[in-house]
Amino acid sequence: QVQLVESGGGLVQAGGSLRLSCAASGRTFSTYVMGWFRQAPGKEREFVATISWRGASTYYADSVKGRFTISRDNAKNTVYLQMNSLKPEDTAVYYCAAGIRAGRGDYAEFYDYWGQGTQVTVSS
Repeated sequence: QVQLVESGGGLVQAGGSLRLSCAASGRTFSTYVMGWFRQAPGKEREFVATISWRGASTYYADSVKGRFTISRDNAKNTVYLQMNSLKPEDTAVYYCAAGIRAGRGDYAEFYDYWGQGTQVTVSS
């Protein structure tokens, strides 16, 4: 069992930056593919970014490519999402997720564990 706790959300002006963190419990963090998803009001949850077990491979949604960076520190059992050049359309609840499968985790069904989410609001 893995427990995930997100932090770092908040209110920021358009063009600003935030860094989200997701702390995981357990000693097998390095064996999980980690991902970030988001869900805006009235919309379905959408993929944002994913990172492989050791952090060698990353993949992003087109909407955030070049602005967001996913990274992980396996010694700290933590995955990060650095968000730059934020836009009002980035406003959503952001969730981190952990998956035991191999492969590219760019869809929600890939993942086995989810955090509770952290709110990000970008004002115009």
